[in-house]
Formats: sequence, C-alpha cells, structure tokens
Amino acid sequence: DKLVTGVQTCALPIWMARYTERAENTVRMLDVCYRMSLLPGTNGGDTEGWSAILDISELSEAYARTGRPLTARDVIEFVALDRDNPSSVWNCLRAARENAHAVRGTLTAEMWETTNATWLEIRDMTPQKLQGMDLGEFFEWVKFRSHLLRGVTFGTMLHDEAFKFVRLGTFLERADNTARLLDVKYHSLLPKAEGLTSSTDFYQWGALLRSVSAFETYRHVYRDVITPYKVAELLILNADMPRSLHACLDEINGILGEVASVHSAEAARQAGELHATLHYGRMDDIFEAGLHPWLERFLVRINRLGDSIGQNFLVPVAA
Repeated sequence: DKLVTGVQTCALPIWMARYTERAENTVRMLDVCYRMSLLPGTNGGDTEGWSAILDISELSEAYARTGRPLTARDVIEFVALDRDNPSSVWNCLRAARENAHAVRGTLTAEMWETTNATWLEIRDMTPQKLQGMDLGEFFEWVKFRSHLLRGVTFGTMLHDEAFKFVRLGTFLERADNTARLLDVKYHSLLPKAEGLTSSTDFYQWGALLRSVSAFETYRHVYRDVITPYKVAELLILNADMPRSLHACLDEINGILGEVASVHSAEAARQAGELHATLHYGRMDDIFEAGLHPWLERFLVRINRLGDSIGQNFLVPVAA
C-alpha cells in the first residue's frame, strides 16, 4: 500500500525528535538536582535528590546493579555518559543521530548536519573530561544543541507531514518528562516547603521552575511568592506555558488531527480524551483526587498514546 508506506516514511523522524528532547529533559533534571545540592545546608550530599533523579528516569534498579554509591558525581556520570545505560544523554544523542541517518532523505541538510555535529562532539566525552569542565556548561550545551535542532527544523524543513511528526515526537517526550519531574520533585520538596518559611525553600522551588524554563514565566503570571499549588497549576494546566502538560496536549491533539488516516482513529481518540482532561480540568479537583495518583495516571495514558501512535503510523499495515 503506497499510501501507508508513505505515511510510515514521514512518521519515522518522530524518534529523532523524541531522543533529542529526552536528552534535553534529562540534563534539565540533572541541572535542577545539581543546583539544589549546592544550596546551604545540603553540603552536596542530598542522596534523596539523586535517588529521585533515578526514580524519574526509571533507572533505580539499573543503577543499583552497577554497585556505585549514591553520590552526585556517580549519578551524573551514569545518567549523562554511561554507555550501558540506554537512557543516558550519550545514548540518546547517539540514537537521535542514527535515526536521523535512517531518514536522511526526509531531512534538510542543516537538520542532518546539526544532529550529526552534536553526536560528534559528545561521542568522545568521558567521565574524566566531564569532571574537568563546569557541569553547568555541559548541561547548557546539551540544551543549546536541542534548541538549535528545533530552530533549524522549523526554519528549514518543509512543513509537511514529516515536519508534523518531528513536532509530535517532541511534545510526546516533553509531556512525559514534565509529568515525571513534577511528580518526583514536587513531593520531595513539599514537606520542606509548607508556607515557604525559608530562603532555601524559595531557591528549591525556583530551581524546579528553572529546570523547565518557567521561573520568569511564573513571576509574570502570578506576580507572587512561589507556592506549591501554583507551581503545579502552571506546569499542568496553563496552556500558554510551553512545557506544561496542557500546552503539549494542545500540540499533540492538533497534529494528530492534521495527519489523520484511516488507521489512526484510536490514537486520535486517546489524544482527544487526554486533551479534554487538561483543557477542562481544575487544580482543585486534581488535588482533591491526589496529585501523585493523577500524574501516575497521566504517565500511563501518555505512554499508551505513544504506543498507539507507533502502531497506527509506524507498524506496517496490511493493504
């Protein structure tokens, strides 16, 4: 079926986008934990924070098998550079390059060169080299390369179906990672942050917001002290916040409507249902039901949606 084959080819760049976005979100999580470990009173020994990073990425068991201690240096090296960790930043950028190579014909020269150059720069990065540089500089480099690819994609790629699938991959991954970060870090901070009685509390919540580029946005929207309720509201329901769950589902739902085929009805249904939950949702109802259970359900649903998109657009369908 030529039509189905064509759709599959257009849909393949989704994984290049997902892996690049995953690398960016991973360093955002490492960055916020690293910043918190430098706050007064932590002495860099916030094992709970580094354990949370592993929980967010579902890497706790894999890390335990390495036998490494739960220290900042060891966790950062494992999550950023470990070749045996399929979710490491190093492996994500390698996979992004491999997927870009597989669909080279659908990408512009600038997109390929950006993805390939990113891989070539990180390919020879070692734990020893990472220790010799400023960690913040490394985190910013990964984020910059992701920003650069998004900008090059938007500015050079024909806005056809392949472009839409690149965007789809970005927002699927972003929604998943925002929910994971909020779920784990929100509850690790909450017991210490009731009433925001100390400057440390303010900096911890500020670091969480900065990890999703939302600190200035929060101050603009609320013009108030940082409170847990409003942080959750901004990152879940505010459709104007680019990394909020609502904003991500706005994009996903719209894109699926534009690339709809006879095989995509289930993915469209799931996206529409999840989008409606956020579009018409209220924070009071979410908190009444329990933020953690609500986010857990969201993660199950966003991953089920990703699976459906894979089945509908990437798996060969009989003519």
